[in-house]
Amino acid sequence: MIRRVTVLFLAALLPLSAGAGQAQAAGYRYWSFWERDGAAWTYANQGPSLARPADGDVHGFRFSVSEDSADAAKPRGAADFGTICAKTPAADGTKRVALVIDFGTPADAPSGETPPAGRTACAQVPEDATTAEALASVADPLRYDTNALLCAIAGYPKKGCGEQVSTDGNPAPAEEESEPDDSSGPSVGLLAGIAAVALLGAAAVWQARRRG
Repeated sequence: MIRRVTVLFLAALLPLSAGAGQAQAAGYRYWSFWERDGAAWTYANQGPSLARPADGDVHGFRFSVSEDSADAAKPRGAADFGTICAKTPAADGTKRVALVIDFGTPADAPSGETPPAGRTACAQVPEDATTAEALASVADPLRYDTNALLCAIAGYPKKGCGEQVSTDGNPAPAEEESEPDDSSGPSVGLLAGIAAVALLGAAAVWQARRRG
């Protein structure tokens, strides 16, 4: 009888643990920055304001909701330098940078906004220009936050900047300011649930022993 109660107790914990994992699932809505390496996109290891591309490089930007860089969506569409910069001849003292700008899907768009069609552009800029400067020359206006995070390209989106959202694209529930932020441990709801189940389990074990 005790063994049976223990199995039921552990089974009762599983829905609580699964629910906690689902509640914590969230991502961020932001512009990711990519560099073209041969025929593939690689996530840039520095921001566009620090990257200094060479003549002939291809850089890309993609607006999407993702949990981290490992699952970030890559820019879509053609990404060939020869095609994008075909009508821009080389000039002394400048460099050409092919840019791919993917505004994402309607599912990733903030509420009330529609993503523009993706575009490519050939930015011809001074030799020491950064990717951010190249982007500003062809996709103005850009919007940054106080931490220099790129928030909008060509005015999209109109508001928001790297906000946390649930995996379905909706804004994540706001946390009460009075509650401590302890993302490293289980939630208060989960702990309360475990405590309740533990009490029930203990009572059941006591009853089983009493009947035995």
